[in-house]
Amino acid sequence: MKSSSSAYNLPLFHDPLDNGAEEQETPKPKRTSPLNDLDLNRWREYDDITTDSLWLIPERDRSGAHLADYHGNFVPQIPYQAMRRFTKRGDLILDAFLGSGTSLIECRRLGRHGIGIELKPELAQQADDRIASQSNPYNVKTIVLTGDSSNTVSTPRVITHAVEEIGKEQVQLVFLHPPYHSIIKFSDQPEDLSNCPSVESFIQKFGQVVDVVTPFLETGRFLVLVIGDMYAASEWIPLGFHCMQEVIGRGFSLKSIVVKDMQGNRAKRNLENIWRYRALAGGFYIFKHEYVMFFRKGIRNGRTAI
Repeated sequence: MKSSSSAYNLPLFHDPLDNGAEEQETPKPKRTSPLNDLDLNRWREYDDITTDSLWLIPERDRSGAHLADYHGNFVPQIPYQAMRRFTKRGDLILDAFLGSGTSLIECRRLGRHGIGIELKPELAQQADDRIASQSNPYNVKTIVLTGDSSNTVSTPRVITHAVEEIGKEQVQLVFLHPPYHSIIKFSDQPEDLSNCPSVESFIQKFGQVVDVVTPFLETGRFLVLVIGDMYAASEWIPLGFHCMQEVIGRGFSLKSIVVKDMQGNRAKRNLENIWRYRALAGGFYIFKHEYVMFFRKGIRNGRTAI
């Protein structure tokens, strides 16, 4: 963080008749939000936190245990921004599509407890090993679960046990970064959302995931959805907005939609000319963005959302 001395420690006007004694500025009490640890009296210092709705991230953070070897993981800057804005140190995060463990690596770096669910057993083990390799200066607990996040019967029981093991009653932030339907096939398992036979079945299954995680999220706290759109049969499918409606329909309010650039997408890397030709020939535009949607669990129609 850059120093704020020029902004906050300017000397007060000195009266030459005051025998050389300068009046001392009274320090302002820390002004915080119930959602985070930021001191709003020092807001100019937080130049690492973005408040704009367009995120241009030239390259992913590769520090610590972060790697870019898993096709489909999101950049660490996304959980970093979300945790800094919407959690405090010691809070608990739940990631229902853990992948290679990016969000839980950030949990250890930022002092948040974390629970992640991954469908593929071998990937879950790799993520657990990678997370464990990250230093843990705040001595937080991170738990990797292997299972189907859309299973509304068995998965809630497993999450309940993990939450109790960490010593919490609820979680303070939820991440959902599902497959973008069939764009990338992540496994041969029928439970995998990337294997849903239709967009409609994908949306239904995604809704089941929201049903699983919602009861664990503390009222007034945030759910972060990272999702992109897709093409199918020469038609743009607004997958992100379909998923958005599934979340809103379960008692959440939409707080923000961030558009994040997708420069350097592995599937299109070194194929810019081919994709440009295809776009000109096919009458479409090349995907260069995805959405980071922020929802808040609240009270609707006089009833607490569940």
